[in-house]
Amino acid sequence: MLLALTSSAFVLAACQGQDAGDPTPEDPDTEDTTVDEGGEDTETDDNGDVTETTDFSIGMITDEGGVDDRSFNQSAWEGMMQWAEDNGYSGERGDGIEYYQSNDSADFVPNLNQAVANGHDIIYGIGFLLEDSVNDVADQNPDQWFGLVDAISDRENVVSLTFRDHEAAFLAGVAAAHTTETGQVGFIGGIAGEVIDRFQTGFEAGVAHVDESIEVDVQYAESFSDAGIGQQIAAGMFTNGADIIYHAAGAVGNGVFTEARNRLEAGEEGLWVIGVDRDQEEEGNWEGGNFTLTSTLKGVGTSIILATDQTIEEGFPGAENIAYGLEDEGVDLVRGNMSDEAWEAVEEARQQIIDGEIEVPEFTYSGPEAEESE
Repeated sequence: MLLALTSSAFVLAACQGQDAGDPTPEDPDTEDTTVDEGGEDTETDDNGDVTETTDFSIGMITDEGGVDDRSFNQSAWEGMMQWAEDNGYSGERGDGIEYYQSNDSADFVPNLNQAVANGHDIIYGIGFLLEDSVNDVADQNPDQWFGLVDAISDRENVVSLTFRDHEAAFLAGVAAAHTTETGQVGFIGGIAGEVIDRFQTGFEAGVAHVDESIEVDVQYAESFSDAGIGQQIAAGMFTNGADIIYHAAGAVGNGVFTEARNRLEAGEEGLWVIGVDRDQEEEGNWEGGNFTLTSTLKGVGTSIILATDQTIEEGFPGAENIAYGLEDEGVDLVRGNMSDEAWEAVEEARQQIIDGEIEVPEFTYSGPEAEESE
C-alpha cells in the first residue's frame, strides 16, 4: 500500500533549511558517500550490538515552498526520514539523508550541484518546477542518479515519479458538492501548469458529477510559498459566498487555513478547507473544533522510498516514469469530517474510477487534452 506510510514525528524547529549558499555539511554521512551499488555495512550500536545499515545516501532539493510547507515538500522529507529509519540510520538529517532548501528558483541548480558534490547516490528534485534544472544538472553529471517528482524526464540517469492527482481531486469535488450549503466552492492553485491543472480539472469534474449547478471559483496564487496571497484569495472567495475551498498550492494553503480560522473565530459558521498532498486535519484545528473537511493524499514520501529500495535491490530505473493513482493507492482522499452521505458517495466514486466506470478528465488548460481542443 503506497499510502500506508506512517510518518515519524516531523521536527524542524532545531534546524534551518540548507540554502544554496550554505557550506558543505560537515557530517561525514553526507560526504563522499557515492557507491556504485547498494550494499550493507555492519556497525556497532551504543550497547555493543552489531547492526546492519544500508550503504546508501539520498538527498532532496525542495521547491520554493520549503521543507516545512506542511504539504508537498514535507511529505517528501517525512518519507526520506522513514526510509532512513528502515535502513539502519537514525532518521535524522545528515545521517544517510539530507535536504537542500530552495527559497526560489534561483537556488535549484546551486542546490543540485551542492548535492552532487556531497556524494548522494540518488538526488530527488521535489516538484515540476525543478524539471529543467534536474535535466540540466543530470546532463552535466551522467554518472549521478536523480529522481524527479511530478514531472517526466527522458534522461537515462533520471527516474520520474508522477501521480494521477486528478483522480483524488475528483473525490474532493464529490465531497465538496455533498457538503456545500451555499452552492459555491473555491479552488486555489499554486503556479499554473500541468500538475496543478490536474487538481483543478479533477475537482471541477467531481463537483459537476454530483451537481452541475454548483459554482466553482478558480483562482491561482502563482506561488507555492506566499501564504499572504493564499489568505487574500480565500478572503475574497469566502466573502463572495464560497463555503468550501480546496487548495493545491503548497505553503500558500497555510493562508487559506488562517483565513478560515479567523472567520470562524469571529463568529462565521459552516466554512471548510480541503487540504492537499498529506492529511492536513491538524491545520484545521480551532477553538470550536476542526474545519478541515478532508484532504487529498499524495504518496510522495512513499514513492521515494519505493524508488530508492528498487534501486538498491534491482538497479536504478533510469528514464522510467512510475505513475501512481487510486488503483495502487498512490493518491487518495481521507474520511476527515465528511458526513456519512458524503463519504458513501466518495467511496462509490472511488470504486467507479478504479473499475473504469468513471473516466476523470486530466487537463483543462494544459496537456494533450487542452491542445487537442484548441
